[in-house]
Amino acid sequence: MNMLGPLAFALIAAIGNAMFATGQKKALLLDNPFTFIALSVLICAFLTVSFAALIGQPNYSDAIKQNGQWAVLSGVGLFCTYLGFSLLYSRYGASNYILYAVLSIITTSVIVGVLVLKETFNLYHWLALATSIITIVLFTVGNGMAKA
Repeated sequence: MNMLGPLAFALIAAIGNAMFATGQKKALLLDNPFTFIALSVLICAFLTVSFAALIGQPNYSDAIKQNGQWAVLSGVGLFCTYLGFSLLYSRYGASNYILYAVLSIITTSVIVGVLVLKETFNLYHWLALATSIITIVLFTVGNGMAKA
């Protein structure tokens, strides 16, 4: 399998996440975290609608008819992601992203990919999962040592 495509797209997401984490951490802490999240979502929606028009005529009515339930699921997922990131980054810092990353491996790769979508997962994938769990253990030990 050519990994260049997946790596390029993952890099785009990683750069975006780094930008998001920086914004979340640098923003002044507000009484209501939803205020900052809402502003971020509005900017994201504006950019998404703008770029969709550059690619071709977006047909939102067909998208709703054909994929409405999945759009709702994805929208709720984005909300949870935004909320979790906001609370994680603003209160604990971007270095704690490692926890999210490993938990995402478990929830997305294993639960969604393997259990729900029946995608293949071979020995090397399971070994990668095990090392990611070891990562959380090492990170937790490291945090404990930093406080000592």
